[in-house]
Amino acid sequence: MLFATAALAQSGSSFHQQALSCDDPTGIFCTEVYQSIGYNGAYTGHDEPSVLFYSGVSGSGNTMVYLMQLPKDPPKLPKQDGTGGTFNFQLHPAFWVSMAMCDDQSAPNPGGSSVGPNILCTPDSDLNIFDGTDSTAADYIGKHPGTGFMEMQFYPPGWFVSCDTTDRWCSALNIDSLSENQNTGKGNNSACGGAIEYVNFAFITKSGVPTGPPGPLFQNNKTFTPNKDTLFYNPGDVLRIVLRDTAHGLKITITDLTTGESGSMTASAANGFAEILYDPQGTNCNRATHNVPYDFHPMYATSSEHTRVPWAAHSYNIAFSDEIGHFEYCNAVRRQGGRCTQDGVHDLDNGLPAGAEDDFGCFDAAFASVFGLVPIGGCLSTDFDFDGVPYQLVWPGTLVDTTTDQQFHPSPVLFTTPLFTNSNTGGQQNYDRVAFEADLPRIEGNTNPVCQRHILNPADPSPGSGCVNPPAGANFYPFYTTKGGENECTWQLGGANIPGTDNTFGGSSTAEFGSLLELAYPASTPPGSVSTRYNNFRQVLSGNPCPSSGTIAAE
Repeated sequence: MLFATAALAQSGSSFHQQALSCDDPTGIFCTEVYQSIGYNGAYTGHDEPSVLFYSGVSGSGNTMVYLMQLPKDPPKLPKQDGTGGTFNFQLHPAFWVSMAMCDDQSAPNPGGSSVGPNILCTPDSDLNIFDGTDSTAADYIGKHPGTGFMEMQFYPPGWFVSCDTTDRWCSALNIDSLSENQNTGKGNNSACGGAIEYVNFAFITKSGVPTGPPGPLFQNNKTFTPNKDTLFYNPGDVLRIVLRDTAHGLKITITDLTTGESGSMTASAANGFAEILYDPQGTNCNRATHNVPYDFHPMYATSSEHTRVPWAAHSYNIAFSDEIGHFEYCNAVRRQGGRCTQDGVHDLDNGLPAGAEDDFGCFDAAFASVFGLVPIGGCLSTDFDFDGVPYQLVWPGTLVDTTTDQQFHPSPVLFTTPLFTNSNTGGQQNYDRVAFEADLPRIEGNTNPVCQRHILNPADPSPGSGCVNPPAGANFYPFYTTKGGENECTWQLGGANIPGTDNTFGGSSTAEFGSLLELAYPASTPPGSVSTRYNNFRQVLSGNPCPSSGTIAAE
């Protein structure tokens, strides 16, 4: 983020306006919302293949430990013509672990509506489960307490999404909120941005003190600029990631087991975390009145199909997710951080009118080299037509020849199923079920044919038609596999040929992510109704095929 901050400042934009502004086409680090938001309903898209973890035991929704090994880049450097290696920043600007959070000023019902008052969130409790479709019932989804979505994100080195040039990874605690009442269709007042998704952001630091204000109304360049207190990691380092609630909010502690360094961040009011007051009739967004200091606590006690974030495209609480579809080669730009004017390799602008362009947030190779970054030109915005680098056979394990694969492709991210703390016994245990989920239907709005994801909506007369996996335009879509056997079972993401793989779950994304998933969301026309949509493919397994033993099959 250091380089994006400096680069976008030179190009006349701020990092906050682009890289973490969720209503901008280049808001690449935000949670995928159930419907388009932004300028005139502009598309906000994030391709997030995920592994979900389920258990009905109290504690599984709020206290857990992961082990993770960060991937390494290959020996071959990327080339502008696409014949070189593929680095991690080209596959994913981030990957993350998630949790639903209490957030009383966020959707679905801030301020209350005709369906009832805004029900305040009870931290760490399944009393917050409201997922019914009958507005007269107590569990109607529109009555759900306000919900945020936490993503503990990890950022690769080497380009404008990075904290470091070509060497070190970093990480940050993100909490996304939606400033909209889904039962009325009203967003916040225009001075506060309207129906925006906004983010609390803080790097993991050695001291546990943010580099700058995390709250959305006080964020500045220090917020997004790492410093000597920021916890950095080397490629290949093994991390222990602990998530637990405290009296003043969720605390995440990361220990680098390779170097011995550690850091943390607590999502507390004392650290500057805050909500934006939902004030749809207001005329200002003054910090003195609209910044609401807030301790963000986990929402649920457990994790299941019912522990949802009612405004998110995805269906889940506890998960690991990659963030893909945010790099396309670009040979020339209009201005740094702006549009691409000369498409790079792979970019076909599929399904777009002649002369149209789907690439934003672009930088050229010469500009990248000024910052000591990998000297290639590319774009960071959403890949509408699924023809960029992440949709090619460039993931780890996509080539049968292991030697060639490892020369040109990065190693996979490795992680264990989290172990959660049983609230009743205090002991650690495994999740008993796992699911795979990909939000492709939500983002297949520019493919040919278009995905008809709305159900019982005349605009989509054939629900499910055009919703496909892999997406139209893609030559490949990554999927999860396991390695390590019973003693060190470990998840990995890529192709079927990663050395040591012992379960491919069908050997393709089509087999793994399953069938279309119907989800209901609160609707405002009329109030008390629901909108049903296909936003995801999901397959729920009957068990956990990769329970953690507390060790990781590191490379």
